[in-house]
Amino acid sequence: MKEGNDERRTVKVSKYLSRHLRHQPERIGLTLDEGGWVEIDALLAAAGAHGFRITRAELDHVVATNDKKRFAIEGTRIRASQGHSIEIDLGLPPAAPPAHLYHGTVARHLDAIRAEGLRPMNRHAVHLSPDRETATRVGARRGRPVVLAVDAGAMQRDGHVFRVSANGVWLTEAVPPRYLRFSEPH
Repeated sequence: MKEGNDERRTVKVSKYLSRHLRHQPERIGLTLDEGGWVEIDALLAAAGAHGFRITRAELDHVVATNDKKRFAIEGTRIRASQGHSIEIDLGLPPAAPPAHLYHGTVARHLDAIRAEGLRPMNRHAVHLSPDRETATRVGARRGRPVVLAVDAGAMQRDGHVFRVSANGVWLTEAVPPRYLRFSEPH
């Protein structure tokens, strides 16, 4: 039973970190620098002061074991790897993408995607996966997954810029519909 409780705690800490390192740092009195970094000691103190005590060991465990590598530690600082809804500059250089990238979604979004393509919504960039398996897992978080193929090679040739985050997520401003290949859900 203890292992299940430990796993639940790890998930809870991960979600807390995501909320405050990607979306609402001010909610617990944090100020991220322009690259999204904050001192680990400041994060732990702010969390504790707001009723959510996290030990350094728990933080290190969450960072090390997160399957999506959502967080990065550099020296005494931590940041979310991507997915911010607040204004930050991850400092990622443009990168040449593979010929095809993938996006996981669910069927209820397909009509809008067919009409408008992929848009960042409340994030700074559209997130793309390097393989179908990862995109399937991403789509499955919201229901039965549908995986869209993105002609990233053609997009780049046409002047679209791609960047890749530390955890292997490909980022671009938007994906117009003409670069998408739709396959119907099974």
